[in-house]
Amino acid sequence: MRWTRQACVALDADDVLGELRGLFILPEGRIYLDGNSLGPLPAAVPGVLQRVATQEWGEDLISSWNTHEWLQLPQRVGDKIARLVGAGPGELIVTDSTSINLAKVVSAALSLARDRSPHRTEIVSERTNFPSDLYVAEGVVHMAGASLRLVHLDPAGGISAAVSDVVSDDTAVVLLTQVDYRTGRMLDLAEVTAAVHRSGALMVWDLAHSAGAVPVDLHAADADFAVGCGYKYLNGGPGAPSFVWMHPRWAAAARQPLQGWLGHEQPFAFDAGYRPAPGILGFQAGTPPILSLAALECGVDTVLAAEPFGGVAALRAKSTALTSMFIDLVDERCPILRTVSPRSAAERGSQVALTGDVDAYALVQALVDRGVTGDFRAPEVARFGFAPLYIRFVDVWDAVDRLAEVIDSEAWREPRFAQRAPVT
Repeated sequence: MRWTRQACVALDADDVLGELRGLFILPEGRIYLDGNSLGPLPAAVPGVLQRVATQEWGEDLISSWNTHEWLQLPQRVGDKIARLVGAGPGELIVTDSTSINLAKVVSAALSLARDRSPHRTEIVSERTNFPSDLYVAEGVVHMAGASLRLVHLDPAGGISAAVSDVVSDDTAVVLLTQVDYRTGRMLDLAEVTAAVHRSGALMVWDLAHSAGAVPVDLHAADADFAVGCGYKYLNGGPGAPSFVWMHPRWAAAARQPLQGWLGHEQPFAFDAGYRPAPGILGFQAGTPPILSLAALECGVDTVLAAEPFGGVAALRAKSTALTSMFIDLVDERCPILRTVSPRSAAERGSQVALTGDVDAYALVQALVDRGVTGDFRAPEVARFGFAPLYIRFVDVWDAVDRLAEVIDSEAWREPRFAQRAPVT
């Protein structure tokens, strides 16, 4: 299809999700295609933080742990996120960072697998997985006397077969990210989990680039553990706490290694010995960050606001349309660039990655200079996220129009755009 800007305007006029854009504070004149890295500010956040800071903290002080139920906030926000990822009430909790929660669940899964089969001492992951996930896995195997094996999953013969080819009788845990942070390639949760379970191993999923953007059903997939990020598609703000989920079948047996006081069965009994709280409550450790949780709840509410319009399924349908249009327009107007992301929408998350005979970092900076925010991922990928809550079809058209101008004018060659900042 040959797209026009007028066609994009018409699509926006018919978009049932269009009114949700008003839930965000978006800078005038900027097209924000980086919500897969940091979601924009929900309009409700400043007022909520003002109330929590001045009234709950400022006036009610320590009594707010009871009168405003601060201690229950990780569970309350967790139950809201559970609705987005196919988990049940009381199964998911918000606490700590993604890396810390990953360390907890990988350790717990490794112990469970070893209890069943002591010879299983290996964690398997993809060598292209998000580096932080691999660093965490390295740390866990170092402490646990286990091993980490990094593999390449070749989907040519089917992802289930690819998983079966790389696991062994020694594999205890498989750790994968559903949507690849660099390319946007999306794995089938149920198919991969089933292949891992057939091997006798346990499945741990990182949903950092999934939750709030693509349909996730952890129960239907029969996964064992999952973690996810609060500041990307959940719009929880910079450094927002993470979430962690465990299948109920492991609730009685799983133990995580960070035995902090709020993971205790009775934290205010102040016992010298540790007794884990039941189920997912035992995956807490330290005091919850109340201000961050309050902001995250506003962010999660923006995603839940799509429920009357079809929920995550409607968000997915729109994001698929947005990314497909972007790819079509880039093919037409920027032939020097190549799409790294899968062209099949079913295999692609809510982002598109581009590369080509250009300096990808400088390309992104030249676009930022023209009011289009994307980001760069080494070695040479320009990455663009399409969060359907606030991205319009006309934004896609205008973004590619400016991208084509950067390419045609070779503006990306300007030396100022090659100067790399600490955060890329």
